[in-house]
Order: sequence, then C-alpha cells, then structure tokens
Amino acid sequence: MDRRKFLKSTVTGLGTMAMLPACAYDPAPFRFFTQKEAECVIALTDQIIPADESGPGAVYANVVNYIDQQLVRVFRNEQSVYKKGITALQNSCKKIYGQLFHELEFDTQTDFLIKVESNNVPKEFWDGIDPAQFFSMVIRHTMQGFYGSPVHGGNKNYISYRLMKLEYPQVVGQNRYRRNHGE
Repeated sequence: MDRRKFLKSTVTGLGTMAMLPACAYDPAPFRFFTQKEAECVIALTDQIIPADESGPGAVYANVVNYIDQQLVRVFRNEQSVYKKGITALQNSCKKIYGQLFHELEFDTQTDFLIKVESNNVPKEFWDGIDPAQFFSMVIRHTMQGFYGSPVHGGNKNYISYRLMKLEYPQVVGQNRYRRNHGE
C-alpha cells in the first residue's frame, strides 16, 4: 500500500479534525515560525504527505500555515517543543549530512526521518525532547492541517476533500448560514 492510499484509509478516523475550534484563514507572514524554521517544517510536511501522481500534498495544502497559526492559538503549549525540536533536527541533520534538513534530497530526508523515528540521531541536540515523539507530533499536526477544514489555515482549496472525492463536509450549526442564504 503506498503512502497516499494509507493516508486516505486513515481519514475516517480523523473525521473529527473538522471540529477543531474555528480559526480564520489568514495567509499573512508566519506568526510563530521564522522563515528558516518554516522551511524545515515545509520539508517535514512534504515528507509526510508528498505530492504524487494522484495529486498535491502538504506543501500545496499550505499545512505549514495551519501549524503556524495553531501554534499561536490552540497549540501554545507545544511552542517550545517545536522550537527545540526544529533546532535539534537541523543540528542532527547538519552533523550527519553536513546540510540542513530542507537542503537535503527527498530520499536523504526520508532516510534521516527513519533515524529520527527510531531515536537514532545524535542525542546531544535533543535535550529534553524525544526525537520520535517530536516527529509524531509533526505528523499529527500535518494530518490535521491537510484533512481539516480550510478555515483553520490548511487544506488550501479543499484539496484533501477533492482528492477523496468528497464535497465540503456540512457540520450542523456551522454551515447553516451559507445553506440558508444561498451562498
């Protein structure tokens, strides 16, 4: 089973993502990430949900924007984990490959993330952070940003719904205004 089919098969368990607190979509510059941090997160999300022959992935869906917005709203308690985790990931990558994560070729990034998932990275950079748990958190947030409602900052142009051939899910109470006023 390829990665895209696996992700599609797990979406039913993620249906509650559309129920997250409503946050207005704002394509403004990053609110939490620096540009360098955002480049790293963009590369991470591209590894998690890459574009392929069936359609665009996390980069097109603007998942980094979702994560960035949520880190200043809902995920505030995970801000330090992101800052430390991105720094540790970049330092580990630099030590192993001599380059930052987002500078590596896609296949090399994949190999590196296998090391991260198995906690097989230089420990000196991961003070108080478990590499596998950090990556698991990024996976969770990437899935939310890709499959959740676009009002939360990701899923640009409803791309995940279109890939799954779904109409925009109607959530009782939240979409009533549009439905009643012909919008």
